[in-house]
Amino acid sequence: MTASIRVLVVDDEPLIRHSLRVILEAAPDVTVVAEAASGREAVAQAVQVRPDVVVMDIRMPDGDGLEATRQITANPALAGTRVLVLSMFELDSYVHLALRHGASGFLLKDTEPVRLLDAVRRTHEGESLFAPTILTRLVAHFVDAATRPRPGRRPATLTERETEVLTLVGRGLSNQEIAESLVISMGTVKTHVGNLLAKLAARDRAQLVIAAYEHGLVGPGGHG
Repeated sequence: MTASIRVLVVDDEPLIRHSLRVILEAAPDVTVVAEAASGREAVAQAVQVRPDVVVMDIRMPDGDGLEATRQITANPALAGTRVLVLSMFELDSYVHLALRHGASGFLLKDTEPVRLLDAVRRTHEGESLFAPTILTRLVAHFVDAATRPRPGRRPATLTERETEVLTLVGRGLSNQEIAESLVISMGTVKTHVGNLLAKLAARDRAQLVIAAYEHGLVGPGGHG
């Protein structure tokens, strides 16, 4: 039997925390192991319970969610913990900071329950939870224009095939789409993505997109 995905829910509103718990625990493969009402409490709870995924609010008293995200993703003891930001506000500054601080995704609080559950599962699996078009737009802002390299600079540690996979990840393609594009199996794609995460010291797919952009494999809008 597959182990449940262990989730820490963080929000300063008790009603929202309860609602999130009800939604998440309705799924047989998800367990809410703790709750927190502030950024400071979120960090402490993460260290204590070592969740797989943190569903993180942004605006909270006693340390906001962005700072809590930074502290959690920077802690080597929490290397297996990923953060999914859930906010009422679709402000570019929040999204950019969430990505810069190591968040694996960013969703709005009006997200449908089924999409939230899918997001938690995909975050746990190392996928990014920005829609491809949004993600590539964010990365274009994330990487300073003055430091963008000329297109096509392959990372020295990668094979030619790994570079092809990284390029397609950077364009926002899913594993299934990459498999179809390169005419390889899903298992082979997952192996390549795993190798990319290890070789580039990336926590998740969002950071692979950043790496593809930084090496000039994709440009603004996700084009190679």
